[in-house]
Amino acid sequence: MKKKGISVKPEVFRAMQNVDIDALESVKACDIRPVLPCLARTALCAPVDKSDPWSLDRKNILKILSGLEDVNSIVALLSIDFNALEQDVKKEQALRAKVGSAYSDSVLISQLQNGLALEFEHSDPARRIRLLLSEVLYILSQVRENKTDFSQKQWELFDCEVYLEEVADVLCIAYCELPGLLPISDLAEALMYVPNGPWLLCRLVANSPDSFRQVCESLVSKGEKQDEESLSGRKRMELLQSLCEINPPEALFVRSLCIHHCTMPGLAVALTLNSLGQSSASSETSSANGLVSFIIGLLLGNNIEVKNWFSHFIKCGQRRGREPAMSMLHAMRLQLTKQLIGILPEPGTSLEASHVIQAGSFIRLYCALKGIATLKFSDEEMKLLLRLVTSRPPISQSGVRLVSLGLCMLIVCPYIIGSQEQERQVADWIRWLIESETLFGRSSGKQSSFGEMLFLIAIHFHGNHMHAISELVCSTLGMKCPVKANALARIRQIFTQEIFTEQVITSHAVTVPVTQGLNATMDGYLPLHCIYQLLKSRAFSKYKVPIKDWIYKQISVSSYPLHPLLVSLIEVYVNSILVKSNKTDHNNQPISSQEIADMFTQHSVFSQPSEKGRDVNLTPQLCMLYYVLLYEDTLEAQGKAILLSGRHVESYPDALMSQIPINYLIQQSQKRQDLYGDLFSHLLKLLVTQFPHLCMVEDWLDDVMTVTSKRLAPTHKTLAKKCSVDGFKQALDTLDTNCCAMLVMLEQILALPVEELWPFTDLVVSCLPRILSPDVPRKVVDLVKKVWFKIHSLMPRSIRLSTVNALRPQKKRGFKFSQYTETDVTVDPLIVLRCDERVFRCGPVLEIVLRILGAYTLACRVYLENHIQCNPVADVTCQVDQNRQELKGALLAAQESAILQILLEYCLPSNQEKQVAGMLTSLQEVKSIICSYIHQAFISDPNLAKLVHFQGYPSELLPVTVRGIPSMHICLDYIPEMLSQPQMDKQIFAIKLTSQLCCQYALPKSLSVAKLCINVMFAMITGKLCINVMFAMITGKMCINVMFAMITGKLCINVMFAMITVLETKQRVEFFCDTLPSLAQVCRAFPPLCEDVTSLLLQIGRVCVSHITGRSNVPQHEFSLDSLTDQGHPSPPRKRLKSDGNQATYHELYSVIQHTFASIVKKSVVMRNVY
Repeated sequence: MKKKGISVKPEVFRAMQNVDIDALESVKACDIRPVLPCLARTALCAPVDKSDPWSLDRKNILKILSGLEDVNSIVALLSIDFNALEQDVKKEQALRAKVGSAYSDSVLISQLQNGLALEFEHSDPARRIRLLLSEVLYILSQVRENKTDFSQKQWELFDCEVYLEEVADVLCIAYCELPGLLPISDLAEALMYVPNGPWLLCRLVANSPDSFRQVCESLVSKGEKQDEESLSGRKRMELLQSLCEINPPEALFVRSLCIHHCTMPGLAVALTLNSLGQSSASSETSSANGLVSFIIGLLLGNNIEVKNWFSHFIKCGQRRGREPAMSMLHAMRLQLTKQLIGILPEPGTSLEASHVIQAGSFIRLYCALKGIATLKFSDEEMKLLLRLVTSRPPISQSGVRLVSLGLCMLIVCPYIIGSQEQERQVADWIRWLIESETLFGRSSGKQSSFGEMLFLIAIHFHGNHMHAISELVCSTLGMKCPVKANALARIRQIFTQEIFTEQVITSHAVTVPVTQGLNATMDGYLPLHCIYQLLKSRAFSKYKVPIKDWIYKQISVSSYPLHPLLVSLIEVYVNSILVKSNKTDHNNQPISSQEIADMFTQHSVFSQPSEKGRDVNLTPQLCMLYYVLLYEDTLEAQGKAILLSGRHVESYPDALMSQIPINYLIQQSQKRQDLYGDLFSHLLKLLVTQFPHLCMVEDWLDDVMTVTSKRLAPTHKTLAKKCSVDGFKQALDTLDTNCCAMLVMLEQILALPVEELWPFTDLVVSCLPRILSPDVPRKVVDLVKKVWFKIHSLMPRSIRLSTVNALRPQKKRGFKFSQYTETDVTVDPLIVLRCDERVFRCGPVLEIVLRILGAYTLACRVYLENHIQCNPVADVTCQVDQNRQELKGALLAAQESAILQILLEYCLPSNQEKQVAGMLTSLQEVKSIICSYIHQAFISDPNLAKLVHFQGYPSELLPVTVRGIPSMHICLDYIPEMLSQPQMDKQIFAIKLTSQLCCQYALPKSLSVAKLCINVMFAMITGKLCINVMFAMITGKMCINVMFAMITGKLCINVMFAMITVLETKQRVEFFCDTLPSLAQVCRAFPPLCEDVTSLLLQIGRVCVSHITGRSNVPQHEFSLDSLTDQGHPSPPRKRLKSDGNQATYHELYSVIQHTFASIVKKSVVMRNVY
């Protein structure tokens, strides 16, 4: 028989929990009965607290107990011997722990003569407590063994209502006196399986109020994932509900335990509903929000485990049906339906403003129940939801939000439209939205409203973009909901056929005002989203609706931080201009050149005023730059397709590109990526392919160094003065007489921000020819160079061209030169070198010229490649394109090699410079600058180094190039090929180059090449080149590259044929006269080669002697080393009567041999007395 009613009143439990004696005194005697065991122990047991207030409280407790007769039985329970009882309880626990122990086996009690209830009635207090403990310990043993069949047993002691009061008293006293043997969490588990267990547990917890949370946490943590699926789960839920009834403030704590452990969802819902019932009297709105927010928090929270747990509860609840006694889900749905009816407006009226936010929460809730938990709505719920969605909210920002959520619900839950009448209801509601869209947008004070969302949904329906609709709905609702395309037939028909046709959407889109101050902080759906989707689907092209002006206006009024969709909008717009579509033959019109120029002239990049602490808005200029670069890149990629289609599409003129400060804008987008997003990466990618001369490493390093030096530079009072263009012009006019003014002015200009330097550009460029004079101080020249490079970071293309024109040679009287254009210099970079010759003796200005030269060299490569791409040849085969590429490569190689040859010629000293001694000269500085430039050219294109050396240059420059160009070691790879050439001058140049490389790079590879050169010279005398080379290969003294040249057969055949059969005597003597002095340097680098070189010299000497003595018996020289003078030169020749030309040349060769041998002896041998 189950005990009816609540066991402990909440106010009594609260008084016990707070030890509020005054509250207990005001409670009725029948209500204080459940906590008598605790009060009796408190009053009779020796207290720990000896203070006067507590002594007074004990007296008050005794006063409460004095009038209650039931206290006597409790006092009798407290007077038994608990020490002996504790020992017996331990033995009983050990007995129950054994396997196979029977119910009748017990240490606490002997054989029972009567039933347990009668024994309990007739027993004294000591035996009563033993009888109860025996039953409890048996139940605990069964619980620990996870046996469930014992719960069906008839528990006579706990089922009889007559003895429940005494049983509760005994249980409370036993727990209080034996806390270590009877844990309260175990007692709670045991009481779950007995009749009246919740009633007894409430009594037990009321007498130990501090254990409430411990009991609840234990019960919840051991609960089932779905508590309504099993009998034990329902009993556990009943137990916890009873505990929450006596302590209502802790109900939410128990609910949080359920969520934390993901157990007992039915209990969590029940506690929520109970708390709503208690608070409904005070606030109906707060109670409704409590249930809705609770369920939304579970389904839309970040905890995936909690979301799956509650979703599974809803699915299981639907399978059990709608019996209120069996499903908490049904009770929850009834409560939600009741609350939903409470906020719905009457037919023909608007939704109350106080209910708008709550209505939005209901929509999100039911979308989550449908999309995440797969709840199937009832007919009543669908009707109510349709009424809620199609209600007309007040004109406010929250009303805009409610309408957007309602549109999303029509797509997530399309089945709420069940009849034609409901379809008309939805269509009328959407028409009302279109009419009221302007009012909503105006009142909300924001640029975004539900109008853009309506158009976006219609656009996606026309394009059959279900995935895009799904993303749109999910982002609006803030949850992931499945959108089934086959279920959207009705709503799709309403949008595409009844209200929004594609032509209507397209025509209306261009009339929508642009978003002022468009930036990434704007939320919601903007006109930008609609235009983007229409451009993507080519709707404007299909219906020939011009969209150029709208896009230009939107870009013009955009601001930072950059809206992420603006970049995508530019991309689809460019594609709609240049890329042909299968849907239509019409293409959109590009933005005109004048409009682009106006963007940078009317809104100047450098002179925009900025508020204090606010960055200059460069978003329109950056977006327009991205448009222009992307347009040119796409035009280049689609050039052949455009030609085949017969369309005429023009690129933007180069003059327009020169007006755009590309470099400055790129730098700003890099520095402020927090404002302009990933636009920098997009711009840099296009810039590298189209304008590589604006992406030179030197320019980027100069920018970094400028920023660093600006941070480290000290601030002087002189630099604080405001400099002007007029002041700089006056200082320039007095440069010849007063250079100090120019110095001060240049330092002030360098201290200015880079944005303020643009007005000084023309004056700085115009002063370059004047500072070429040797009378100008070097300090002035260096400062002008620094200013030029600082301005160069703003608009490099403009200042480069003006500098080229300014440095042209002085005009002749009566003859006018026309100014070079950007195209002129790009097509022919050699124009840069047609400048005043004084530039090549002024190091700082030469650095400027070489920077310009490198940029235009890269620009020429891009120009030629773009010319090929933009002027394709309609040829099926690729032969024509291959020939054009080869011709382009040949032209570039000729230009670049000519540039290097010209620069090398300027390294030759003039007659006056030859007379100047020392290394601190302008020529030496120029040599270093030119060698550095050539080194960079050789690194970027190693084939260029090969071409230049095959062309040859004055041998006087070989020491300069080998020592000044670090990459000259690559020449070792193709010296064998140079030796195989039939031209004697190339062979001589190769041997001289080898001697210099051996001195600079004493490597095994250099040794092998040097041996090859000696073998070639041997071949000139004996014709045994092949034998010597084969011997070198057998001994392994030749590098792999040289061996490869030998294997091809070209070297042996060409050299032998040219040197033996073709060379005449005069050419042979000329060859050795030019090459033999180089052998001294080879021997100095590699002393082991002295023996081979000496043999070569002796052999050549014998040939000379034989030719000289063959015509005359009287030689002109002494054939011995003794004939050498102290300086190493041969003695003067003897007088002869007659000699021919051949004898004279061999006499010269013999003198060279003697001089070479003397040089080897002097410089290449450690001790001269060895010889």
